[in-house]
Amino acid sequence: MPHTQTELTVWIGGAAGDGIASAGESFAKACSRSGYHVFAHNSYQSVIRGGHVCMHIRIGTHKVLTQGDELDYLVALNQDTFARYAKRVMEGGAVFYNTDKFKATGEGLKKDVQLIGLPVMELIGNQQMQNTALMGALMQVLGLDPQAIRELIKERFLKKGEAVITTNLEAFDKGMGHARSHFTPGGIRIGSGDGKRRPLAGGNPMIGFGALAAGCRFYSAYPMTPASSLLHWLVTYAAKTGLLVKQCEDEIASLNMAIGAGHVGVRAMTGTSGGGFALMTEAVGEAAMTETPVVIVEAQRGGPSTGLPTKSEQGDLFQLLGASQGEFPKVILAPRTLQECYDMAIQAFNLAEQYQCPVMIATDLYLAERLETFEGVDLNRIPIERGPIVTQANGAYRRFADTPTGVSPRALPGTQGTIFTAATDEHDEDGIVISDVYTNPAIRVKMMDKRMRKIGFLLKEFPKPQLDGPAHADLTLVGWGSTYQVMLEAMEALHKEGLNVNVLCLRYLWPFQTQEVRGLLERCTMTMSVEANYTGQLVKLIRMETGISIQHHLRKYDGEPFELKQVVDQARTILKTKPAESVTVSVVSDEGLPPDFSPVENPAIGAEAARQH
Repeated sequence: MPHTQTELTVWIGGAAGDGIASAGESFAKACSRSGYHVFAHNSYQSVIRGGHVCMHIRIGTHKVLTQGDELDYLVALNQDTFARYAKRVMEGGAVFYNTDKFKATGEGLKKDVQLIGLPVMELIGNQQMQNTALMGALMQVLGLDPQAIRELIKERFLKKGEAVITTNLEAFDKGMGHARSHFTPGGIRIGSGDGKRRPLAGGNPMIGFGALAAGCRFYSAYPMTPASSLLHWLVTYAAKTGLLVKQCEDEIASLNMAIGAGHVGVRAMTGTSGGGFALMTEAVGEAAMTETPVVIVEAQRGGPSTGLPTKSEQGDLFQLLGASQGEFPKVILAPRTLQECYDMAIQAFNLAEQYQCPVMIATDLYLAERLETFEGVDLNRIPIERGPIVTQANGAYRRFADTPTGVSPRALPGTQGTIFTAATDEHDEDGIVISDVYTNPAIRVKMMDKRMRKIGFLLKEFPKPQLDGPAHADLTLVGWGSTYQVMLEAMEALHKEGLNVNVLCLRYLWPFQTQEVRGLLERCTMTMSVEANYTGQLVKLIRMETGISIQHHLRKYDGEPFELKQVVDQARTILKTKPAESVTVSVVSDEGLPPDFSPVENPAIGAEAARQH
């Protein structure tokens, strides 16, 4: 008898060009429209065709926080995927594949795992339809309502005409029919969804959505994964929203254009990854010295240099902290959820204009490109705070006037009676540089004090950091940004084992909330950091700002996101052993390959993929 549970996982794997993303997104959208909660992460390579791609999709009758680390059903579009993952399929699950592509055997598989092979050419006569046919078989074996995917097929191929829609629907139906007549229902089933149709999105679209809601009207960027999808999303809606999108020749131009737009009063944003941000850093200082509002999205990937173009990491925190030379007010926000991507995008524009400084939003590929269901956002309550703006001059106007808050009333170019100089050299309150003939030390100190005075007021804008879970715990998991949800899920799993854990995940990274963070950490019994980098950058920042050292550390820098089991296992070990000395452990995702694997020496990966590598 099939075993019904509250969640299940489906992995769809193959090579780039096999249509994994479209098949996976169709399945994820169908589930989200059928009343299920969904979380999907696509692990892919930086090649157009070939390589290895696997989309991890987890659906649940309750909110699912991560892609999970178990495998119930596998759709293997090539031999490589079967070799990597078939042995991980849980008892009662199934492997779906095209018998025209390779022959599968049950050797090494767990008990009651079905091998569901579809003879695609015999059924359909067109190998390009294999994904659609396999989706039909998958829906049949899972026992899910196929109507949502049928609607998606119609939507996807609407522009290609009725003939293409009909052909794809027939392929889907034939896949379902073959599975119905030749195979048994899957041994792992999921309970009914609640019937609510939920939106499905990723971090980049939610940042874009928040930016548009906040009144962003200029976006400039040079494409760089994983920030590129933010550019693509904004271009899609630019005409409808009055947004001007400029694809620039490089990242230097991107930020300078955004600063130019901000200078004339337009809410402006640019986006990039670590390598592109390295080129932007001088312009960050330009925005600071001219006190021009601008928002910068930095979607992190593995580094250094071009690093891992399609993989995730949290390795750029100190690059953001040290961007440009000298000292100046800046803001670094690290959203942890889709909702926070939206909310903090709006807040970023408000802070940038209120305090006339660069605001950086730090995400990573895992947050930027995931697909996740959420409950929607409130478009009726969008706070817009532009700070002091001079609309009419009353006497002499001083653009950089020394004020109690450090924020000088801003005049947009063209405002009558407000001519001023906006120099990137140090200047006085009128904007006149002070170092052409001689440097005026007193004015330098005055202007530095004026700008840096903003930091204290910025800190008052931030909500206080909070612990998730019980107020007092035996172990506190500490992290920032995208590790939030895996830490929350680990906390819940450990609670079920009777272990007392809570979570401190920071999202306001600079200016640093020293007193508040210190107060929380001083009450912690034992701490363990969870960071997707090699050196523990948040740990260093906390120690620098509070004097407190996080005791134990779990780190991951292989390009893949943390898996639930990895966090749970190490937290459990720390709780049960209570080591007196600091413990640092790094974990690696199991891709089903030996450590010395070479694509050139392994024909299973395919000659095309080997050439691309």
